[in-house]
Amino acid sequence: MKMNSFFADIMKKQAVYWLTGIALLLGPGSSHPVLGAEVLDRIVAVVNDDIIRLAELNKAVAPLEEQIRSKGLAPEKAQEEIFKLRQEMLNSLIDDKLADQEIKTAGIVVDEQEIDKAIEQVKKANYYSDEELRSALTASGISMSDYRKEIKKQMQRNQLVNQKIKSQIIITESDVTAYYNAHPETYASQKKYKIRNIMMSVDPGMDATAKQAVRAKMEKVDQELSAGAPFEKMARAHSEAVNAADGGKLGLFAPDELAENIRAAVVPLKPGAFSPIVETDQGFQIFYVEDIQESKGKELSSVADDIRQKLYEDAVNKKFQSWIKTLREDAHIKIIQ
Repeated sequence: MKMNSFFADIMKKQAVYWLTGIALLLGPGSSHPVLGAEVLDRIVAVVNDDIIRLAELNKAVAPLEEQIRSKGLAPEKAQEEIFKLRQEMLNSLIDDKLADQEIKTAGIVVDEQEIDKAIEQVKKANYYSDEELRSALTASGISMSDYRKEIKKQMQRNQLVNQKIKSQIIITESDVTAYYNAHPETYASQKKYKIRNIMMSVDPGMDATAKQAVRAKMEKVDQELSAGAPFEKMARAHSEAVNAADGGKLGLFAPDELAENIRAAVVPLKPGAFSPIVETDQGFQIFYVEDIQESKGKELSSVADDIRQKLYEDAVNKKFQSWIKTLREDAHIKIIQ
């Protein structure tokens, strides 16, 4: 399983799961309410014997709220888009609860050692050290904790599908060839950006004043960079990322390997240039393009195994969603408005 395809799967998943949750109870035209502590504990859905709380939704959807609101849409249009996506996200969380219940009933256990082994396989396939993996995750807007959770969930899902869905999934050579031919943008030659970053962390629990103080510190760094301070030196002195000691080195990335907001900041840059301050899930970041390289196209023979794995995972997910749909029909589900 190649790193970039796994990142893409996760980011697609985040588009459904990590949307805005605080205003779930509001209509498309509503504005944010002033919430008391008791509202944060409100139950928004019951799934058999489990519940989904508003706080759980908030945690799941917080990373994309700013992205949705930063699209430059009219306020009414943005609110409509957010509301629609909230509904999709709540349905996805309900599906997760149903799957978790079935996984528990089936006695499926994935321990930390199995997750470690899966991560080592990913590192080996991509020639990554542990530090390079963490840097790649940071560039893709994914925390190591969430990455481990996604791996565990996928492993449990695969086992559950194997137990509950009897039909065998077969990926043929023609399937692999058809996918390769249909995605020239992935396998043709493309630019890769050698980037560095400076990051200042923002705690999800920070209030607006504390968050603004962090941004003010980053703005001072931005001013020094604009005055000609070397990026690597500034990264070593000010970055809070794991790669600070290495001058903020992240590595080589194709545009589609980067989170959307990071990609938008990096792609327009020329070698030797740095981005404006970018607000990400990990905190405020500035990215520096050290070099731009043109990678060679990939032959089918070199990516066939990766494509086969991706097609298999897609087929598993499709069957899984179909099976979850049948679970919904027999489940007790109540959405509390």
